[in-house]
Amino acid sequence: MPYHIKTPSILGSTIGNVYYVNKDHWSEEYSERKIFSSDTQARIAKAETITKNGYTYIPAKLRNATIESE
Repeated sequence: MPYHIKTPSILGSTIGNVYYVNKDHWSEEYSERKIFSSDTQARIAKAETITKNGYTYIPAKLRNATIESE
């Protein structure tokens, strides 16, 4: 079963949801989403961290995102 990652847009209901494309890119277009072949792969992508100025963290967009099955 395929999976994707989505999160509510910071613009709220104007945009709706945005979809994970890669570590640095999200899209409003459902068709541009990255499709994962397993829940485990989606969870690994959702747990990606960023290290900046000596701090490692999970970006808020990923922290607040959900994994959806298709």
